[in-house]
Amino acid sequence: MQTTVARVLTDKGAEVISVAPNATVYEALEVMESHNIGAVIVLAGENLVGILSERDYARKVVLLDRMSRKTRVSTIMTSEVVTVEPATTMVDCMGIMTERKIRHLPVDVEGTIVGVISIGDVVKAIIAQQRSLIDQLEQYITG
Repeated sequence: MQTTVARVLTDKGAEVISVAPNATVYEALEVMESHNIGAVIVLAGENLVGILSERDYARKVVLLDRMSRKTRVSTIMTSEVVTVEPATTMVDCMGIMTERKIRHLPVDVEGTIVGVISIGDVVKAIIAQQRSLIDQLEQYITG
């Protein structure tokens, strides 16, 4: 049986760390640092309007010589956000992340973000799933 997003969120927790689009990039970085995360969801009220990652910061602030204390999140965030549903498998998440070259997938349930899956979560889940399969096969062989 394949591991789903719902299972991973149950195991890791489903807290959604977010900032408003009018927050400064510096404020968003403080939030990311305090939660030890590499991306933060951008919400306007309850609506997903973007995601801000360390990559966005490096490419759109540092390399363009912008000031993080004055630049608004809305200026540099990625606004075309790829989301997944709780029933999505980790293998499907890995495919999406690889194809789109992204490291974070917000989890959407009827327009509400209920969690975020990172590439680390996906790799951990796939390794655990493979370890379980190997253990089952070893038990079957040694019987």
